[in-house]
Amino acid sequence: MSHLEPAADANPTNVKLVLGAVVATLLVASLGQTIISTALPIIVGDLGGIEHISWAITGYLLAATVSAPVFGKLGDMYGRKVMLQAGIAIFLVGSIIAAMSVNLAMLVFCRFIQGIGGGGLIVTAMAAVGDVLSPRERGKVQGYLGAVFGVSTVVGPLLGGLIVEMLNWRWLFLVNIPVGLVAFAVIAVAFETRTRGVKRSIDFAGAILLTTALSALVIYTSIGGTILPWLAPEALILPVVGVLALVGFIFAERRAAEPILPLSLFRNNAFRVSNGVGFIVGTAMFGTITYMPSYLLIVQGFGPTQAGLALLPMMIGLMGSSMLSGIFISRTGRYKHLPIVSTAILVVGALLLSTLAVDTPFLLVMFYMLLVGIGIGPVMSVGVTAIQNAVPHTVLGVATASAQMFRQIGGSLGVAILGAIFANRLAYETLAIGHPEGTAGFAAEALAAMPAGEQAAMMQAYVSALHPIYLVAAGAAVVAFILSWFLVEIPLSDRQPGQGRSGPAKAEPQAAE
Repeated sequence: MSHLEPAADANPTNVKLVLGAVVATLLVASLGQTIISTALPIIVGDLGGIEHISWAITGYLLAATVSAPVFGKLGDMYGRKVMLQAGIAIFLVGSIIAAMSVNLAMLVFCRFIQGIGGGGLIVTAMAAVGDVLSPRERGKVQGYLGAVFGVSTVVGPLLGGLIVEMLNWRWLFLVNIPVGLVAFAVIAVAFETRTRGVKRSIDFAGAILLTTALSALVIYTSIGGTILPWLAPEALILPVVGVLALVGFIFAERRAAEPILPLSLFRNNAFRVSNGVGFIVGTAMFGTITYMPSYLLIVQGFGPTQAGLALLPMMIGLMGSSMLSGIFISRTGRYKHLPIVSTAILVVGALLLSTLAVDTPFLLVMFYMLLVGIGIGPVMSVGVTAIQNAVPHTVLGVATASAQMFRQIGGSLGVAILGAIFANRLAYETLAIGHPEGTAGFAAEALAAMPAGEQAAMMQAYVSALHPIYLVAAGAAVVAFILSWFLVEIPLSDRQPGQGRSGPAKAEPQAAE
């Protein structure tokens, strides 16, 4: 990489250091999302509040989703260095006070603060790649960054379990401190500070309205069907607020001097198609991750650690296909056919999962999961690469943030919608065999007390309730496959960021339709 010519935010002699800092900060932020999942039962045993346990995860996801476009835009305006360091500082503050939590409400609040910093770190780190590499070179690195997300999904829960067993749950947050401080110092050396004296206008109205709209959507999908019925008046207030905020956001962006999310991006083919595909694939990914462990626990009789490890083939497929697609992009400068092929593989994997039976061999289940991972991986790396190649460098950060934002929203909606489908189908199946108690009948003690024949019927009911989930995921993947064909490919150039806009000279007319 000796020929790289970094942009203004990077020190020309430290490109490799920049990329190392990017990977490190991305790993810290993505691990923060998953590391507490296996420790939640122990945490609520200490702090109480089991009825709100899911908010320790949801709070982080919500904050990461709403902070992404804000950090992306501010990075475009004031430079990646200051926003990366701000993200680390916020993440560390959240970590320190989370370790001192005295009840679950305090922990959820601290997780929200962590999520603001973590979401900002993810999008700013990915945008920083666009500052130091040419469009063609970015493909390989974005592939590696996609693999980092895969690693964190598996390593996070395992690392969290190990820390809790050896120390205690408060160290889940304290371990972030030395890592964050090292990353802060590396960024201070690797990145240069912008010294331009141009007065900038921050779009406060747009930021507030977009945050309100995203928050209302994510919270509604989190509480709908669980804390409150989907159509309860108290719950329906949220989508109404979300729609009103979205309408207000559109009006605000049309008038803003420097909009937080320029509406012109939605006229860009790569922006629309890549984010549409990412949204759909996020639905399939989070739906698969959510329901596969429960199948292995309840139906196949696995232990919690084994069920968690069973996601490993999916992550291997995701990581491998993400990295290989990145290498392919860098060598050929082409990318259009990668999401087409990968979403087709995702369709096959989801359809195979819809055939799961009580006695499906474990190795076959793992093969199905491997196919799903292979289908997801390229979408993560190709989407960001295509978007960064098709937009002006002045909006690189916010355009990059959009990929993370739409994927997270897709995941939130996907889990909510698939969860509603699963709950309704499970209630129907259990009622049909004379067990109207639904999910309560699948408690370990209740199953163990049943006669063998009755237990087998319950297992079959559970598996039957899973089938529509994966059929819907397969249908969504078909939509993503069709949508991928509409991506207008702009050949990736070897032009360095310092030479002008990050993409071919004629990219903008081709990308916008």
